[in-house]
Amino acid sequence: MEFIRPYLLYLIAVILLQLLLSVVALIDLARRPKANGPRWLWVVIILFISFGPIAYFLVGRQEE
Repeated sequence: MEFIRPYLLYLIAVILLQLLLSVVALIDLARRPKANGPRWLWVVIILFISFGPIAYFLVGRQEE
């Protein structure tokens, strides 16, 4: 466990950033009238794939 201690702050920052991106992507998906593909699939991608929120912002959003 001692080998993680120097990197703990960076690890916490990455986890918080991932959580923030996921929450923002889910809020955006809920507020947007249309998405590229089924909404339930985007929810699964955002929640369970590490690059899911980024993929949603690049590919999943459909402009009005």
